[in-house]
Amino acid sequence: MKKIVFLLLIIANSMAAQNADSLFVAANKLYKNEKFEEAIEKYKKIEAQELISSELYYNLGNAYYKLNKVGPTIFYYEKALKINPLNEDVKNNLIFAKRLALDNIEEVPKTVFQKFNSNFLQKLSYNQWAILVVLLSFTASILFLLFYFAYTPTKKRIYFTTSIISFILLIATIFITYNQYNRAKNNIEAIVFAEKTEVRNAPTLNAEKVFTLHEGTKVNVLDVIDNWKKIKLADGRLGWIISNEIKQLNDF
Repeated sequence: MKKIVFLLLIIANSMAAQNADSLFVAANKLYKNEKFEEAIEKYKKIEAQELISSELYYNLGNAYYKLNKVGPTIFYYEKALKINPLNEDVKNNLIFAKRLALDNIEEVPKTVFQKFNSNFLQKLSYNQWAILVVLLSFTASILFLLFYFAYTPTKKRIYFTTSIISFILLIATIFITYNQYNRAKNNIEAIVFAEKTEVRNAPTLNAEKVFTLHEGTKVNVLDVIDNWKKIKLADGRLGWIISNEIKQLNDF
């Protein structure tokens, strides 16, 4: 019985993958024919099956860009970068998309560690760092075994040194992966989808307006009360915004 269930699961997954592939091809054809709204519908059907990828979000961002929808364009480019931070096509398109956003927010100056983190460590997602952990653990284990079974002193020294270096790199990579995962989990980012919205100093409609935001601006979500979210901008400003006027990037 278990074998039958397992076989049925394999068949179902295979059919879902084939369906997603056909949808992706069809959506791409619609995009090339400038039928952007229809292409978006098909891309979103793939997303609904949770068969997500950097390429899927990149194409969604491109389709929304053609429709001049700033919020969704930036949202999906940012989603694509979360999966693959090294995707240069997405980075370049995101630069152009951000120029369409009305809000020009200057970032608070970063510390040396924050600059190192954003310029180097965040070049890879925590999933990619996790892959490095697996590869380094495998490499370190093989080198240690080679050291253990080597006969000549020269080979033993080489294998011992390289295995120690691999173990040190492994420990450092585990630490980086853990920190990047926690950062991704705790740093909740969102994109403003409302064309224009007022941010207030308290989670009520009669609270004082502190500043105005426009479609496409990225914010950090700090807290949630009822249908309000407390946000922080890159320049340090704080306020409360209605929940459905922003859309979170994080999948946690």
